[in-house]
Amino acid sequence: MDRRGWFFFSVLLSAFFAGQAFSSSPLVGQEPDPLTASATAEDVVRELYDLVTFPAGTTPDWDRGRALFLPEGVVVLRTGWTETTVFSVEGWVQDFVTFIEDRNVVETGFTERIVRTHAVEFGDIAHVWVLYEAEIPGSGRPAQQGVDSFQLARRNGTWLIASILNEIPTPDRLIPEVLAGGTEG
Repeated sequence: MDRRGWFFFSVLLSAFFAGQAFSSSPLVGQEPDPLTASATAEDVVRELYDLVTFPAGTTPDWDRGRALFLPEGVVVLRTGWTETTVFSVEGWVQDFVTFIEDRNVVETGFTERIVRTHAVEFGDIAHVWVLYEAEIPGSGRPAQQGVDSFQLARRNGTWLIASILNEIPTPDRLIPEVLAGGTEG
C-alpha cells in the first residue's frame, strides 16, 4: 500500500474507532440537564436526598431520580447486619417503591436528612460522603443514621451519579472521620 493508501486507511480506522467511542457512551449528543448543568456534585447529591424525602400523600418523582444517575449506575445498600445488595438504578427505584408500599409510607411520608457532607471534585470525577438520618414520621422509632459514599462523573457539563455505597454505623463501625466535621446539612 502506498503512502496515500495508508493515509486513507488510517483515516477510516480513526473514524471507526471514534464512532465506537461515541456510540458506547449513551450521553453523547444529549443536551445537559438544565436543572443540574451548573450544579456541583454535592448539589446533585443533595437533590437526590430532597427527592426521596416526601410528605404524606405523595411519592418521589422517580423519573427525576433516574435522571440524576448515569444509565449504568449502581447502588449498593446495607440490607442486613452482614449483607449488602447491589442494585441497578431501576432495581434501586423498585426496591424503594416496595419499601414505600410495604411500610405504608405514602400515609406518613419519609425523611432522609443530610447531617453532614464532605465533597471532593477533581476534574470530571467527584466523591461525596454523606452522613444522613432517615425516619418514617410518626412511626415512634428514632431516626436511623447511615453513611453514603457517592461517586459522580461529569458528562456534557452535568454531574451524574455513577454509584452509591451505603453503610450503617454501629458501635463497632464508627462514622468515618471525614464526616466528624464538614458541611452541616
